[in-house]
Amino acid sequence: MRFERVRIRNFKCYADSELTLRSGVTVIHGVNGSGKSSLLEACFFALYGADAIDGTLDDVISNDAEEMSVDLWFTHAGAEYHVEREVKLRGDTAQTTTCILETPDATIEQVTDVEAHIEGLLRMDAEAFVNCAYVRQGEVNKLINASPSDRQDMIDDLLQLGKLEEYRERASDARVGVGRVRDDKQGALSQVESQIDEKESKNLHERLNALRDDLAELNDDIEEKAENRDEARKALETAENVLEEYEQRREEIEELDDEIEELASTISEADGEREALSERIRSLREATDTLREELSEATAETELDEADPEAVEERLDALDDEAEELRTEIEERRLEAQEYASDAETKRERAEERREQATEAREEADELEAEVAEARDELDDRGSNLEELHEEMESLRAELADSPIDREAVENHRDSVAEELTEAKEAVAELRTEVKNARETVAEAEQLLEEGKCPECGQPIEGSPHVDSIDDDRERVAELESDLDAAEERVEELEAKRERADELVETEAELTRLEEQTENVETLIEQREESLEEKADRIEALREQADDHEGAAEEATEAAEDAEASADTAREAIGELNGTKASLDERRERLERISELLDDIDENERDIEQLRERRDNKAEQNDLRRERLSDKRDRKTDLEAEFDHSAMEQAKEEKEKAESYLEDVEPYLEEQRETRDELQNEIGAVENELDELEALRERRETLQATVDRLESLYNEAYELQQTYADLRAELRQRNVEKLEAMLNETFQLVYQNDSYARIELDGDYELTVYQKDGTPLDPEQLSGGERALFNLSLRCAIYRLLSEGIEGQAPTPPLILDEPTVFLDSGHVSKLVELVESMTDHGVDQIIVVSHDEELVGAADDLIAVHKDPTTNRSSVERSATVEALS
Repeated sequence: MRFERVRIRNFKCYADSELTLRSGVTVIHGVNGSGKSSLLEACFFALYGADAIDGTLDDVISNDAEEMSVDLWFTHAGAEYHVEREVKLRGDTAQTTTCILETPDATIEQVTDVEAHIEGLLRMDAEAFVNCAYVRQGEVNKLINASPSDRQDMIDDLLQLGKLEEYRERASDARVGVGRVRDDKQGALSQVESQIDEKESKNLHERLNALRDDLAELNDDIEEKAENRDEARKALETAENVLEEYEQRREEIEELDDEIEELASTISEADGEREALSERIRSLREATDTLREELSEATAETELDEADPEAVEERLDALDDEAEELRTEIEERRLEAQEYASDAETKRERAEERREQATEAREEADELEAEVAEARDELDDRGSNLEELHEEMESLRAELADSPIDREAVENHRDSVAEELTEAKEAVAELRTEVKNARETVAEAEQLLEEGKCPECGQPIEGSPHVDSIDDDRERVAELESDLDAAEERVEELEAKRERADELVETEAELTRLEEQTENVETLIEQREESLEEKADRIEALREQADDHEGAAEEATEAAEDAEASADTAREAIGELNGTKASLDERRERLERISELLDDIDENERDIEQLRERRDNKAEQNDLRRERLSDKRDRKTDLEAEFDHSAMEQAKEEKEKAESYLEDVEPYLEEQRETRDELQNEIGAVENELDELEALRERRETLQATVDRLESLYNEAYELQQTYADLRAELRQRNVEKLEAMLNETFQLVYQNDSYARIELDGDYELTVYQKDGTPLDPEQLSGGERALFNLSLRCAIYRLLSEGIEGQAPTPPLILDEPTVFLDSGHVSKLVELVESMTDHGVDQIIVVSHDEELVGAADDLIAVHKDPTTNRSSVERSATVEALS
C-alpha cells in the first residue's frame, strides 16, 4: 500500500492544504508545534475515522470553523482508491456527514461500510495499524512497556493469529453449547424411557380386549330393548291417532254447535240492525223536510230569488270584499286615532317634563341664593379674621425690627450663638479640670512642706533650689479660678443670648406662618368672590330657563288638546264604520245559514243513501248466513251418526299400556347407554395410552439418534477446538522464530555498541536481552536510548514479517515514524538512518518520517516542510526545493 495524495481542509491547524506523497523515504520537518504530526493524523483519520483520534470529532475541526474534510488517495495491491470524510458541527456536536470510499469495483458509502472495507483491505483495524505501521509520537516504547499478554495479543492480531484464537473460542463455545443440548436430550431420553416402563406395566392390550367384550354384550342388550321400545312407540302412535281422530270429531261437533248458535244470533242481530237502519232513514227524511222549510224562510229574508248554492257563494264573496274594505278603513281610522292619542300623550308628558324642569330650575336657583347668602356671611367673617392676622403680623414685624439682627439672618445668628456657647462650656470644663489639678498639686505640696520634704522631688528641702515653687502654684490656682469665673459668666451671657436668638427664630417662623396663612386666606376670599359671581349668574340663568320651560309646557298642553280632539273625531268615524260593518255581518250570517242548511240537506240525503245500501247489504248477508246455518246443521247430524264410543275406549287401553312400557324402558336404556359411554371412554383412554406408548417409543428412538449425533458433534467440536489451538501454537512458533531472527538482525544493525550478544523471543512473546557474558536482562533495564532502539527494531521486525509474510509477500501500509529520534543521541540517529534505508532494501515501498533532525532530513528521498503563520496560527506544507532539483 502507498499513500499517493492527501488534501485537508480545516483539520486542526490546517486551513486548506494538499500534498502529493512519493515512494521511498519522505521526511516531514518543521519547528515544534508547526503541525507535522497533524499531517499524519489526517491520513490516519481518513482511513479509520473517529477510531484514529484521541478525543472527539469536535477536536479535529479548526477553531472558528464549522466543517472539516480530509481526502486521501492511495494504491493497494496495484489498485487505486480514494477515501473522503467530511465532518460538520450540528449544534454543539460534530457529526460525520460524508464518508465515501471509491474502489476499482464500486463506490462505498456510510462510515461502518467504509471502515469495514478498509480493515478488510489492510487486514488490520486502527489499533493494529498503530501497533504495526504507525509509530506515533511518544509511543515508541509501547510494545516493550506492554505486559506479555498484551504484547502477545498485539502481535497475534497483527499476524492474523488472533483469528485462530477467535475460531478456537467459537469452537469451544459450540462444544459447550452442543454439550448442554446433548445433556438436555439425554435427560429427556431418560424421562421417556421411564414413561414407557410405566405404561408397559399396565397390560394395556389385555385390558382393552376385556373392555371390548363387555361393550359388545351391552350393545346387544341395548339393541334388543330399543326394538321393543320402537314397537311400543308405534302402538302408542296408532292409539293416539285413533283418539286424536275421535277428539277432532268431538271438537268439530262442539265447534259446529257454537257456530250454529253464533250464526242464529248473528242473523237475529242483523235483522234488528236492518230495522234500526230503516228507522234512521225515516228520521233523516223528517229532518231533511224540516231543513227545507227553514231554508225557504231564510231565502225569503234575503235578496235571493232561490236558494242556489252558487248564487249564495257569489253573494258571500261580494260581502267578504265589502267587509274587507270596511275593515281596512276601520284599521286606518284606528291607527289615525291611536297616532293622535299617542301624540297627545307624548305632548302631555313633554309638558309635564317641562314643568318639572322649571320647578327643578327654580329650586336650584333658590338653593344657590341660600348658598350665596351663607358664603357672603362666611366671607365677612374671614375678612374680620384677616384684619386680625394683619395686626398680629405688624406686631411680630415690630418685634423683629427692634432686634439688631436682620430677619433673614436669625437662624444663622442662633446657630452662631449655639456654637459659641458650646465652645464656652468646653472651656469651662477644661478650666474646672485645670483648677482641680492645680488645687491638688498645692495641697500635696503643702503636705510635703509640713513633712520637711521638697514638693517636686520629695527630697529634704534643706538646700533645695525649689522651695519657692509652691507660691507659683498658689498664684496659678488663683489665676485659673479667676479665668473660670470669667468663663462661667461668659456661658451665662451666651445662654441668655441663645434664649433671645431662639425667641427671634420662633418669632420669624410665626411671622412666616402668619404671612402664608394670610396669603391663603386672601386667595380663598378671591376664589369665593369669583364663585359667588358665577353662582349669581347661574341663578339668573336658571330663572330664565324656568320661564322658558313654563312657556314650552303651555304650548305642549295646547298641542295635546288639539291631538285629543283629532283622536275623538277618528273614533267617531270608527263607530259609524263599525255600524255599517255590523249590518253587513248580519246579511253575511243569513247567507252563511242558507249555505249551512244546503250543506246539511245534502249531507242528510247522502246519509239516507248510505243507510239504504247498508240495510240492503245486511239483508243479503243474512240470506247467506241462513244457507251456512243449514249446512252446519247437516254436518253435525252426519258426525253424530259416525261417532263409535267402544273403539275409542279400546284405543285408550292400548295407549296406557304402551306408555307404561315406555316409561320403564327409557330409564333402563339411559342407564345402559351411560354404562356404554363409560366403557367407550375407558376403551378410548386405553387406546390413547397405547398411542402414547407407541409415540413414546418413536420419541425414544428419535432422542437416542439425536443424542448419538450430538455426542459425535461434541467430539468433532472438541477436535476442531484442539486443531485451532495446535495450529495457532505452530504458526506462532514459526512467527516467533522468524521474528526473533529479524529482530536480532535489525537490532545489530542499529545498535553501535557490542554490549549485547542477542535477543531472545519465546513462544509467549516474552523478550529477553542477553549480554556478551550471557547475563539475561529485561528490556526495561536498558537505557532510554537503548529501549528506543530496541522498540524501533521490534516494530521494524514486525513490519518486515508482515510485509514479507511467512509464505510470500503481503501488502502492508506505509511505515510511519513520528519523531523516532526523541530518545536517541547523534550516534544512534545515524544508525536509525541505516535502519530506514535497510527497510527500503527489504522492499518497503514508502516510509514517512516526522523529524526535525538534520541527519534524517539529509537522508530523505522526499522532503516536506511544514510552516505555521504566527498571525493566523494556520499551517501550510511545501516540498523542499533541494529535493525537487534532485528529483
